Amino acid sequence: MDLGLAGKRAFVTASTGGIGAAIAGRLAAEGCAVLLHGRDAARAGKLARELGGGAQAILGDLSNPVSATDVCTYATAWRPDILVANAGPFVERDWESTTPADWASSFEGNLVSTVRVVQAVLPSMRQRGWGRVITIGSRAAVSPLENMVDYSAAKAALVNATGSLARHLSGTGITANTVSPGVILTPGLRRMFQERAGGDDWEKLAAAYAPNPAGRLGTGDDIAAAVAFLASPLAGYVNGTNLRVDGGLR
Repeated sequence: MDLGLAGKRAFVTASTGGIGAAIAGRLAAEGCAVLLHGRDAARAGKLARELGGGAQAILGDLSNPVSATDVCTYATAWRPDILVANAGPFVERDWESTTPADWASSFEGNLVSTVRVVQAVLPSMRQRGWGRVITIGSRAAVSPLENMVDYSAAKAALVNATGSLARHLSGTGITANTVSPGVILTPGLRRMFQERAGGDDWEKLAAAYAPNPAGRLGTGDDIAAAVAFLASPLAGYVNGTNLRVDGGLR
């Protein structure tokens, strides 16, 4: 099905690996010119060459105000039609081990970094009267994890902020939605299962990790498909929603 994305320009943060790379790849396959973002020049350059179609890459840490300014300046000039705010660092911490500084760091990396980029790209979207802002949340936003307390709260704040953004942009032709992944089998998660299995069947361990009605763990392609739809003209009446892509996990 043609999603009507050919010729659009998409900026995907944290897109040199994992879910972000899958999203960038799907949007490029749909005909978008993609601006990649990451912190590893070699990975970013390699993926940009693989995607082709005018793909470019910008490097920088969005949680660092100085570095983020450079990224946002570039993104402003690039004038994307679609922003996918995927950057969102996390560390496993519980209530006893998480310091106030950890909480601040989580909100900086997951919420404030997204706010910076959104504010950078909105003016050009307003000028064109069309745009898509898609934030990447987490199932932890509505089902908080006891071993990722600060991350869960930061993602909940991101979902809330995205909803308020949709209302703020009423009548502009720009929509704002969140896609919240469940447990996604990224290369990093695969390595974790292999290490924990210690030579045993890691796939069996993975299957038991987060049982859900779909009967499997998610993939980057699952998230990319949802993002591509929300980014398309077909989703013009979908606004301010939090789309959980988690296999029914609760």
